Amino acid sequence: MTTLNEGFAAGYACLSAWADLLDRINVFPVADSDTGANLRITLGPLRCCDPDRAAVAERLVHGATGNSGNIAAAFFSELLGAESVEDLPELAALGRDRAWRAVAAPQRGTMLSVFDTLVEMLALSPLTLTSCPALLAALQEAVLATTQVLPDLRSAGVVDAGALGMYIFFDGFLRAITGYRESHTSLFALFPGRLAVAADFHPPGSDAYCVDTIIDPAFGSTLSKETVALLGESVVVIPDQSRLKIHIHTTDPHQLRTKLASLGTVLSWSDEPLSANKGNAAPRLAEGGCLHIMTDAAGSLPRDLARQHNITLLDSYIIHGETARPESLCEPSTIYTLMRQGCKVTTAQASLAERHRRYESVCEEFGRTMYLAVGSVYTGNHGAAVAWKQELDPEDLLEVIDSGAASGRLAVMALLVSRCAQKTSDAEAVIAYAHHLVTACREYIFIDTLRYLVAGGRVSRAGGFFGDLLHLKPVISPTREGVRRVGMVRNREAQLDFALEKAAAEISNPARALILLQYSDNEAWVSEVVNPKFQALLPNAEIIQVPLSLTSGVHMGPGTWSLAFAEAA
Repeated sequence: MTTLNEGFAAGYACLSAWADLLDRINVFPVADSDTGANLRITLGPLRCCDPDRAAVAERLVHGATGNSGNIAAAFFSELLGAESVEDLPELAALGRDRAWRAVAAPQRGTMLSVFDTLVEMLALSPLTLTSCPALLAALQEAVLATTQVLPDLRSAGVVDAGALGMYIFFDGFLRAITGYRESHTSLFALFPGRLAVAADFHPPGSDAYCVDTIIDPAFGSTLSKETVALLGESVVVIPDQSRLKIHIHTTDPHQLRTKLASLGTVLSWSDEPLSANKGNAAPRLAEGGCLHIMTDAAGSLPRDLARQHNITLLDSYIIHGETARPESLCEPSTIYTLMRQGCKVTTAQASLAERHRRYESVCEEFGRTMYLAVGSVYTGNHGAAVAWKQELDPEDLLEVIDSGAASGRLAVMALLVSRCAQKTSDAEAVIAYAHHLVTACREYIFIDTLRYLVAGGRVSRAGGFFGDLLHLKPVISPTREGVRRVGMVRNREAQLDFALEKAAAEISNPARALILLQYSDNEAWVSEVVNPKFQALLPNAEIIQVPLSLTSGVHMGPGTWSLAFAEAA
């Protein structure tokens, strides 16, 4: 029998697979395109749910981000107390109540309404294989109703993103713990015409900031949800032992922090402009495009650039301590700082269930899709996709290609293939072009120190010691057969000379070249020194500067940078 922990993991896998869609339809309370991302980050501890549920609940609350994430954390921090299916009605009711209390101005037509419906249905009859379909149908109706409840949703022609996220989670969770195996109905059939924002919907602009903070109130302080509600908008306050976890939107984060600091100790703080997420919503597959493109986030392709090219990313996870966060949702500067401080940072693949849900969701939304997988010599993603396709892709919608690549080489391939797919209706020509790029695309990675590769077991301790002792910096190239060492240089200037020489020798038609310059924690040097040198050498080439994928960065360490390139067809 499936355990509750396995149910939580199944729910998270489903939610994660549809997170991009949730971002695209996010218009309430602010159209900031981040509901899916915030739920993935907040509920991340559920993906491999620890037997110590109290610790998981604490991590949920502490790590909650965004309006939707904080409300969900309030609910799940109670639901996690369930030890059996029989406990769910009572704990769901406690979670529902805590979520409603956490919001300063709670609104029906949001995920709160989904929680209400869940509690009502669980009170009517025990949760069983027989009752599961009716419960899911009721949750579906609750989500559909959100469009009519909230004016912003009605104007945009969509359901509430947070409510839909909770439906998707509970669809996976409830099926797992009851054994309900009836085939899934497409989300686009369940919520017809409600999963794309109307073209004429124009959300109001905002110069506000989204703040997440934990405050330890001073003795005798008046700090409460009511006090915080006077300081901003979209306020969510979750009591956490003696502390308060606060989410709030404000136009002046400095003034807000000063005010909160006068009422208690600020234990953690983050603020981000709401406008930073605007305009990033990915379009549906453009007219004339014959294939949707999916690739791994292990390629150096940032979320905003992937969205601009309508490319779906499959995340790995970056792990530090008890925190595991999707790679594309990590802050690189934080990761590299931890590494320089000697903290252990590792990577992990998404669960097999999460990957399967991702393949399924992309094919359901976009139809025929090409998945450019990280080289099979580096991860098992290619094999997992092939196995899924053989068993669960009767319509032959997923075209799986072993790119033989990682980091920037994979990103260049994905960008060029996506552009090609938008220019032709000949899918087979696009597939042939992708296979051509497997051999035509080049990458040279410049490593600052071997100690991170040694720590990860990528090179021997002896090799790492003598390389660093002699102040040698290896140059490596990821190929289909594995990583090859292609040179050793003594300093950063020699790295740059090596890169310029390779580009000059191997790019025959600069006007057709796409060059990707990647940085780790050395963005300023790549911007101010490397990029201008390449602009001068190849003025007709397209040069894009991006962060090195964190999967690569964690293995190779701070100070690494990379050059990848290919010529367009």
